[in-house]
Amino acid sequence: MRWEGRRQSENVEDRRSVGQQVVVGGGLLTLLFMIVLMFLGVDPMKALQVAPEAAGPAGRQEQAGKPIDDEIGRFIKTIAADNEDVWSKLFPKLFNRRFSPPKLVMFTGRVRSNCGLADAGAGPFYCPLDRTVYIDPAFYNELSRRFDAPGDFAQAYVIAHEVGHHVQNLLGISNHVQSMRPRMSEAEYNKLSVRMELQADFLAGVWAHYMAKYAQNINEADIREAVKAAEQIGDDKMQKRMQGYVEPHKFTHGTSEQRVRWFLYGLKTGDPTRMDEAFDLNADP
Repeated sequence: MRWEGRRQSENVEDRRSVGQQVVVGGGLLTLLFMIVLMFLGVDPMKALQVAPEAAGPAGRQEQAGKPIDDEIGRFIKTIAADNEDVWSKLFPKLFNRRFSPPKLVMFTGRVRSNCGLADAGAGPFYCPLDRTVYIDPAFYNELSRRFDAPGDFAQAYVIAHEVGHHVQNLLGISNHVQSMRPRMSEAEYNKLSVRMELQADFLAGVWAHYMAKYAQNINEADIREAVKAAEQIGDDKMQKRMQGYVEPHKFTHGTSEQRVRWFLYGLKTGDPTRMDEAFDLNADP
């Protein structure tokens, strides 16, 4: 992916700093906590996103300091800007409204959001309460080494997926799905959660469609990187990797096949007005 020299977003806050405090053991405890949650059928990413701040800091802690100027930081700012450019053009045309871009926060270890205190072990996430995407750049090392999904466009796909959740939030989809939760069993709501994630994958594909069409800075090899990332973080592969077997009734993000399929559908059509198809169980592309 050719990203150097492109515009960088001004909506990115760098909360990383040189000389942060580190408390040994936080990462291991987080990993064990995530494994327990998966056995219980709870989405570990959502649980860690809303951990109450009263629990107190653990692992690495935020501390004010000098922002780090590095390549991954510039890359994240560039991809954030690319997402802003695409959705700022699509929203007025398709939804008759202005696109309000999300804020993006880079952090190390742990971060406070309006959704609570989150640990980097939960991976990148979007908080609808403050309309912000949070990402610890160290996640990209995990994506490459642990999940065997290297490449800068694999990293870009992750950001585009989280921005997809912001699009859902702006259009009222997130609130609508959340309002249905009290009337559903956990298994029923998990199915809705899966469709939300597949829709975000679709929207990431829409973004990639316009990057290929107008920016012309991605190629087939880049698309394969994104597909590999989507495949590696499917629920079935994640469960198989962590516990040795698959429990479909506990899926919260979709199978590897589903995630790849919906990303490619967005890439092919470039039409966000088809996003509602993700909630039609009989309409998988």
